[in-house]
Amino acid sequence: MPMLALAFPDFDPTAISFGPFGGFGPFAVRWYALAYIGGIVLGWIYARAIIRNGRLWGGASPVSLTDMDDFILWVTLGIILGGRTGYVLFYNFDFFISHPVAILRLWEGGMSFHGGFLGCVLAVVLFGWRRRISVLSLGDITCAVGPIGLFLGRIANFINGELWGRPADVPWAVIFPHGGPLPRHPSQLYEAGLEGLALFAILALLIRAGALKRPGLIIGSFAVLYGLFRITGEFFREPDPQLGFLWGGLTMGMLLSVPMILAGSGFLAVALRRPPRTTPVEAES
Repeated sequence: MPMLALAFPDFDPTAISFGPFGGFGPFAVRWYALAYIGGIVLGWIYARAIIRNGRLWGGASPVSLTDMDDFILWVTLGIILGGRTGYVLFYNFDFFISHPVAILRLWEGGMSFHGGFLGCVLAVVLFGWRRRISVLSLGDITCAVGPIGLFLGRIANFINGELWGRPADVPWAVIFPHGGPLPRHPSQLYEAGLEGLALFAILALLIRAGALKRPGLIIGSFAVLYGLFRITGEFFREPDPQLGFLWGGLTMGMLLSVPMILAGSGFLAVALRRPPRTTPVEAES
């Protein structure tokens, strides 16, 4: 083992296991599933706190607590269906065309953030239209809580020993169980810090500074910052083996982040041109 390398901690990817129960075998819950559950629950709690604080909105929130409670199911489906669809289309299309049944095997892994983001966008638009509430404000709340799930998801990636980094000689390089003999960047932790902690902190500061009074400002900030952070992380992350490096050494994660940055810039430009909202908006309790 190289001197400048850390042994990968002996993590069990299964967090909880029960059984066996009769002929059905043990029931297992993986850390990755708990990351999704934890992200949704903690995000819901944080979203409710944002909605309750009228000072952040310049009046009552245009999204009620009841709306948010009902929206949780919609956004959960958007994340799961969008994430899986994105992985199928962007990362492993040829395999899934040949093995269509494998698309349903979510427990085997394979989710795309960019697909999940598009699924969230669709959920926000449809739910906002159905409830006749501000799509931009609902999107702002959704983006504000998003980094919580991103942080937990990247930590779960590290625990699972997947999506490891490129070979490295830094003192904190890690030899992953399935990543070959070379020490590698723990890129999952880099992304947890950037896409999770840093993004959450910046968006929280923007919210405290009054960003929610300009609908769409948090959406734009999230899209631009996530895209930049993801591109930065991709310089340390090993590309997916079925894709490898694309044009000019770019990766799929980099390419998919460019449209996010462009779209986010558009949201920022429109939001900043509008005066901040100061008129109280009635919301259901």
